[in-house]
Amino acid sequence: MKKEDKSESEMEDELRPEYDFADLEGGVRGKYVKRYQEGTNLVLLEE
Repeated sequence: MKKEDKSESEMEDELRPEYDFADLEGGVRGKYVKRYQEGTNLVLLEE
């Protein structure tokens, strides 16, 4: 079951103020957000 897609303007900023990524070099907030929202695949290797 997939969640409804939200546009960037509808997404709320839930990042806590103590996590300031502006000080990190090369860090990009939301770099993988589209990939995450598409879902994941799980593969069972062994039982």
